[in-house]
Amino acid sequence: MIEDGFMYLSVLVAMAALMVAFEKRFSTNKFFKFIPGIVLIYIGAAVMQTCGLFADNDSTSAMYSGVKGALLPAMLAIMLLKCDMRSIIKLGPRMFGGYLVAVVSILFGFVIVYAVLQPFYVDDTWKAFGALAGSWTGGSANMVALQDILKVPENIFGYALMMDTINYAVWVMFMFWLVPFAGAFNRWTKADDGFIQQGFNEIAAASEEEQTGPEFQHILYLLGIGLLISSLSTFAGEHLPEVGAVINGTSWTIMIASVIGLVLAQTPVAKIPGALDVSNVMLYIIVALIASQSDFSNIAQAPIYLVSGFLIMLVHLIIMLLLGKLFKYDLFTLGVASLANIGGMASAPMLAAAYNRTLIPIGVIMALMGSFLGTYFGMFVAKILALL
Repeated sequence: MIEDGFMYLSVLVAMAALMVAFEKRFSTNKFFKFIPGIVLIYIGAAVMQTCGLFADNDSTSAMYSGVKGALLPAMLAIMLLKCDMRSIIKLGPRMFGGYLVAVVSILFGFVIVYAVLQPFYVDDTWKAFGALAGSWTGGSANMVALQDILKVPENIFGYALMMDTINYAVWVMFMFWLVPFAGAFNRWTKADDGFIQQGFNEIAAASEEEQTGPEFQHILYLLGIGLLISSLSTFAGEHLPEVGAVINGTSWTIMIASVIGLVLAQTPVAKIPGALDVSNVMLYIIVALIASQSDFSNIAQAPIYLVSGFLIMLVHLIIMLLLGKLFKYDLFTLGVASLANIGGMASAPMLAAAYNRTLIPIGVIMALMGSFLGTYFGMFVAKILALL
């Protein structure tokens, strides 16, 4: 049994590195297309905890809270450095409308499904659904942030991560399967998709990724900026008042770090290469830490959560179809808006490329919108579910 906090952290980071190495080495394997490395990290750390590898003492608890508390705000701030509001504005009201349709339908899905199936869930499931809503309107980073804000029990958070993986994988396949039917769908909704190409060159130029990887100084810049934002945000959050059951010190810390990251995204700081790489390293370490506090003792509850995930997506699909028909939306806009929420940066650009490679920046920008707003949408859903 590992009782030393530093050894506890080193084992988790080493395990995370090993899982990423496997994913990169066997990237063409179908297994990793459905079960990404981040999920294997969660499973690996949870198995270690279930087997009693980590001691529950002051040393490991202090390491857990200290490292997670430092990295979480830093990760969000660094990740948001690529969220250029000027590029987002150039998408125009039509694309904003499609994004809003996706968000509203997903939020309705969570509320409806939770209200109907509430008797079948374990206690505090509303917290896990709030965290998952953050992921399905933003990304994994938002879900991790909400796990801390809402104090989601680690065991139940495992169900949310499972839904975020399995339900999401099926939805991605469904969205790609629909691509060949875009013409028929657009005729059914009477959509005019000509606006997609208007002003595209400006969007592409604004959201172009760095052509060279980060160097030593870039990584140091990002670490310095991220950790400083984290410390200042934590200090401010601890001195701001609590508002209800959702807005607490952690909530303030996350919101302050997110706003600072978004503001810096409009400055030359956003041009520092490597922001996504550094923030992803932090994300994987945080996921490993969270998983190390959970176990699989309640795995028998898993089926009802998977069913819930598919029902949420069914509600999302029905509302998207109805509003798409009503407002004459094209399949590209609805599909990319949906995956920008549920899939985030991992899949929205790929779906955009399936229609036309020149449309990739639209998928990137819509996903970045969710990365900033997802935490707040998740908090909103949690607040509603707590009242049911």
